[in-house]
Amino acid sequence: MSMSLADRVLYLAYDPGISPKGGGLPGLSVLKNVVSSINMFGIIAVVGALAVSLAVWAWGHHTGGHQAEANGKKGAVVAAGAALGLGAANGIVAFFSALGSQVQ
Repeated sequence: MSMSLADRVLYLAYDPGISPKGGGLPGLSVLKNVVSSINMFGIIAVVGALAVSLAVWAWGHHTGGHQAEANGKKGAVVAAGAALGLGAANGIVAFFSALGSQVQ
């Protein structure tokens, strides 16, 4: 059965009435716990990466190792960015989810 172009446009514009709801599936609280734990693990790993990067930066600076110093700086910036992303992950997803729900 072939649909006309107008029928396809109307079909795409149809609102199915679906929105995110909590509590619909079993195990949602377990999934939230797992994701929160992964986020905490990531933050702890970033703290370690930042400490190592800062140590490499300092070591490179004091020994005259310009490559080590540059790598330490890059590592510190990447670790800081990762910490920013991990800390803001929930807010970023909530922002874009709210923004996406406004699309009509």
